[in-house]
Amino acid sequence: MPNPMLKVENLHVYYGNIHALKGLSIEVNEGEIVSLIGANGAGKSTILKSLIGQLKLVKGAVWLDGTSMGTMKEKEIALRMSVMMTGRVKTERMTCEEVVSMGRYPYTGKMGILTEKDWQIVRESLELVQGLELAEKDFEAVSDGQRQRVLLARAICQEPQVIVLDEPTAFLDIRHKLELLYLLKNMVREKKVAVLMSLHELDLAQKISDHIICVKGDNSIGRFGTPEEIFSGDYIKELFQIEKGTYLTDYGSVELEAVKGEPKVFVIGGNGTGIPVYRQLQKEGIPFAAGILWENDREYPVAEALASVVIREKAFESVSDATFETAVKVLKNCEKVICCMENFGTYQEPCRQLWKIAKDLGKI
Repeated sequence: MPNPMLKVENLHVYYGNIHALKGLSIEVNEGEIVSLIGANGAGKSTILKSLIGQLKLVKGAVWLDGTSMGTMKEKEIALRMSVMMTGRVKTERMTCEEVVSMGRYPYTGKMGILTEKDWQIVRESLELVQGLELAEKDFEAVSDGQRQRVLLARAICQEPQVIVLDEPTAFLDIRHKLELLYLLKNMVREKKVAVLMSLHELDLAQKISDHIICVKGDNSIGRFGTPEEIFSGDYIKELFQIEKGTYLTDYGSVELEAVKGEPKVFVIGGNGTGIPVYRQLQKEGIPFAAGILWENDREYPVAEALASVVIREKAFESVSDATFETAVKVLKNCEKVICCMENFGTYQEPCRQLWKIAKDLGKI
């Protein structure tokens, strides 16, 4: 049975007269990563601030490892939960190592003196985020990305059961985004830590999360489920109210809006060979047709997003006469044909015939 480390029941929060959270109920189990996604201003940070006690609860309760947080002292909470929120951390001439060491204070006595064991954990935490070279540097003097890694080290240094992160990959380059998420996944797997975080990068949320919470613009929860359940169909487009362009759930990427109009160029592609051409034509504002593509071809979703016309065939089926005739008709109406294929397989014989027709017409 899953063990919920963080449990929220019927949470209601107000910002002045604004009902900011409405009846939120979620669970984050040990050894699990749960990510919040949603548009800017939807309420992701509000949810996190409510859970960690920065916002006063009007109704509902938050449970930390089976204990109501409303009955716990700050030190008790700090021993079980570490927090990394966006926004500047106020420091006065502190080195990065000293900032990380703040994560050990829940374990110290009244004097706040760290032992050699504490300092060893501080160094290990910095090493985990590849930040040992930052140890003696002024925290205010390092880059935003380096600062983000130091703050993560502070959260790790706390040795929590639950980690709450608000946009932990903000300011990080792609290398450090991947390293940070790899680190989190390892902690979850090896130490059974429960992680709740907000993420802007949908592709990363899709790949690292065990469950995803979708926060709607009215400060309520749209869907809660596995990445496979959330990233299916057109739900992401609906959640973010995307009108220009689309989000390809199969690729975890965005594509710009297709150029409207009758196609001027016919692209013969397949197996990903046509994707760079589709994007170049879209950038140049040229409407185009793509085909013949099978619906299980890796470039089919991109063609669907960018082409004004896609001539398609069902997966694993031979090209029908009707489909081929449609392709020929569209091709003849285009000014130019771009063939991205160097060789054609047995099933792609109709595409080779299209290339031959285009060549005979002088359109290649």
